[in-house]
Amino acid sequence: MDMSILVAGGAGYIGAHVVRLLLERGEEVVVVDDLSYGTPERVKGASLVELDVASGQAPETLAEVMTSRGVTAVIHFAARKQVGESVERPAWYYQQNVGGLANMLLAMETAGVNQMIFSSSAAVYGMPPVEVVPEDIDCRPINPYGETKLIGEWMMADAEKAWGLRWAGLRYFNVAGAGWDDLGDMATLNLIPMVLDRLAKGETPKIFGTDYPTPDGTCVRDYIHVKDLAVAHIAALDYLAGGQEMAEHVFNVGTGQGASVREVVSKVIASTGLDLEPEELARRAGDPPQLIGNATRIGEVLGWKAEHDLDDIVTSSYTSWQADPNRPHFG
Repeated sequence: MDMSILVAGGAGYIGAHVVRLLLERGEEVVVVDDLSYGTPERVKGASLVELDVASGQAPETLAEVMTSRGVTAVIHFAARKQVGESVERPAWYYQQNVGGLANMLLAMETAGVNQMIFSSSAAVYGMPPVEVVPEDIDCRPINPYGETKLIGEWMMADAEKAWGLRWAGLRYFNVAGAGWDDLGDMATLNLIPMVLDRLAKGETPKIFGTDYPTPDGTCVRDYIHVKDLAVAHIAALDYLAGGQEMAEHVFNVGTGQGASVREVVSKVIASTGLDLEPEELARRAGDPPQLIGNATRIGEVLGWKAEHDLDDIVTSSYTSWQADPNRPHFG
């Protein structure tokens, strides 16, 4: 039987990039996705199982898929990821994110699959009291979304103690860009697609908060190119498969460099050739002034570092948007 990799949420924005890299290197890939944030076209070449991993029958279905397809490792992206929505619907976020991961871990234990890579998030840090965040700082998430990601890390650590799970949690910073023109971000929730969406509609982009204690008054974030992030998953997968003793399980995936919202918005506007000024509005609740990831650990342990800069991110976002301006948008 062929061995395969199961990618939960593989039809989504980040998942589809990882699926494509896996297919390019000749892996058999099984995508499990409810298609709430993705389309089947994005995972051509992989097998697709349409399933909500948080549903009641998921553990049984997943265990069956794992056994029949010879799954050796799981990459778990499947989750809800809107911070504001998580504040309004906390129980549903726990059901989806924590419940979905619990179902996957139950299935893995049943089927004897012991390697997992998990999409964690910089949201586990909340509003850290340092400019550049290391992994070993106290995690104090400030919204249910961040809480579900931190609990996800705890659950994997517990499964490691209970039955020997080998796992890695990748704490993503601000993911953007497109590795291929047909895999752009379909959610207009993130800054760059939001700006492109407004420009396409003839509206003015908005900046929330220009009075933060940062160099230009707007929030500073660590933007990571989605293709670099996808490569980090492959590095983590190979590390887990190598079987070595793991001293570290959680890794920041960022560049270690900050860019301000104003800087990003200006670059996006410039990429479209338009000449206009963004509208400046009051702060949004819960936005930390600055969030930059210390990327030392992932470099040392997994041998990974970001290859793309902010200009690559903006250019690829614009060309993928241009390639398919009428693609379905979520959010």
